[in-house]
Amino acid sequence: MSHNGIDARTALVVIAHHRTDSLTAHIARRTVTQLESSGYRVDVLDLRAEGFDPRMNTEDQPDWGNREKLYSGETEAHMRRILAADIVIAVFPVYWLHLPALLKGWIDRVWNYGFAYGRSRPRLAGKRMLWLGLAGAAGDDAVVELMQQSLEGSLNMGIAYYCGFSHSAVGLLPDAEERRQRVDADGRLLFDPVTFGAEREAQYAALEAKAHGFVAEFLATTTVPA
Repeated sequence: MSHNGIDARTALVVIAHHRTDSLTAHIARRTVTQLESSGYRVDVLDLRAEGFDPRMNTEDQPDWGNREKLYSGETEAHMRRILAADIVIAVFPVYWLHLPALLKGWIDRVWNYGFAYGRSRPRLAGKRMLWLGLAGAAGDDAVVELMQQSLEGSLNMGIAYYCGFSHSAVGLLPDAEERRQRVDADGRLLFDPVTFGAEREAQYAALEAKAHGFVAEFLATTTVPA
């Protein structure tokens, strides 16, 4: 596939949600469209729809004495999809300031010793990663700053850079629930009234615009000068 006479760059978009009608899936689909409009050939990996099992198993348990071991066929197939991509974008709901089990298990099983790390010359070196996380917390809740710091530390430093990625960014999208959540000074969880009608449309339009901005900024950092 080519774009303006140039071989298209490739992107892997990973969707980590158990419902295809979720806001997470919606943002992922819009991200795919944005990437295609920017000239990318996109491989969409919907972990739940494809039946990925996030639980580690004996076939995928790292053999520390052999970096060249074969893993399960399912994991080997996912490894090939990562290797084929110039950029990887994961779209997921934020659970407990971290990844949902579906996405964490994908990393546990697929980003494995001998593949994603454990080599002096990382196989994933030079690739770029964007983590788009949707959170139910209200954008003005103090927990959002903590959430951003937690995700950046664990995802950028603890995963992507450790595995040789040349660039990794976290795009946090709060206000992703129709009832925004916040914690007061006494530690009580409070819920805003349910949004509906024009207010709800404006809320989600703002979230979509923010997600679009994160992707656009990320792509700007991945553009190779002519």
